[in-house]
Amino acid sequence: MPKIPGVNHRQAVRALKKLGFRVAREGSHFITIPRSNPINAYTMAGIVRDGGLTVEEFRKIL
Repeated sequence: MPKIPGVNHRQAVRALKKLGFRVAREGSHFITIPRSNPINAYTMAGIVRDGGLTVEEFRKIL
């Protein structure tokens, strides 16, 4: 799995919002984004995969 290093949790949420995802409420999401900064590279790659994106698509949106 490709890694996506150095992504802040706020950057990740903003990028996913651009793609049409929304924050339903904190604590229980369809895609869970940890509040660690930066998000672990392997975890971020998993979030991107769960969102149905490729790493390249996500990097363009960041």
